[in-house]
Amino acid sequence: MEELVSSYRTLKSRSEAIYTEQRSKFIAFAIPVESEEAAMEEIQELRKRYYDARHVCWAYRIGKGEPIERQNDDGEPSSTAGKPILGQMLSYQLTDLLIVVVRYFGGVKLGTGGLIVAYRTAAEEAIKNSEIVEVTLYSHYRLTFPFDLINPVMMLLRQYEAETVLSDADTEGHIWEIKVPNSRARDFEEGASAIYQLQIKEVAN
Repeated sequence: MEELVSSYRTLKSRSEAIYTEQRSKFIAFAIPVESEEAAMEEIQELRKRYYDARHVCWAYRIGKGEPIERQNDDGEPSSTAGKPILGQMLSYQLTDLLIVVVRYFGGVKLGTGGLIVAYRTAAEEAIKNSEIVEVTLYSHYRLTFPFDLINPVMMLLRQYEAETVLSDADTEGHIWEIKVPNSRARDFEEGASAIYQLQIKEVAN
């Protein structure tokens, strides 16, 4: 059975940072996003806002388990911008995040090593200017059971840290929708299967 991802780390809110090196200014934006489409919209918006900048470089990680990773050097030497930006997300184990770094050229070439340090530092400063949060992921279920099973079901929910999302009833018994932390979900399913007349169905969140 496929193991569920129990949680992920991301930023609580958008943040910015400015890093200056040899008169070049690097403006970094760290933006929580949940899709590639949302990331590209943010990138295009920043390109419009900073239309006069020499480079608008970026990277993002989106998704849980095996995140989608993309990066772009926007004319900088290969792997000197997008890769070090992405590297900071990997270093801090962050996902569902876009980081864009806008560069205004200051007239002095920084060289490959200097560019890598500058883009990495700008990205890290933007991360530090926000708050890293760990988000718990849940599996959702619909439970259907007779009225006289209320006590065993309540004990089951407490045992596996489940929370009731919706509760209803009909003439035959209770109909509940609950959520269980992914870290406990498989054990919860096994425990639920041991309760006679408890019907359980996983539902989309």
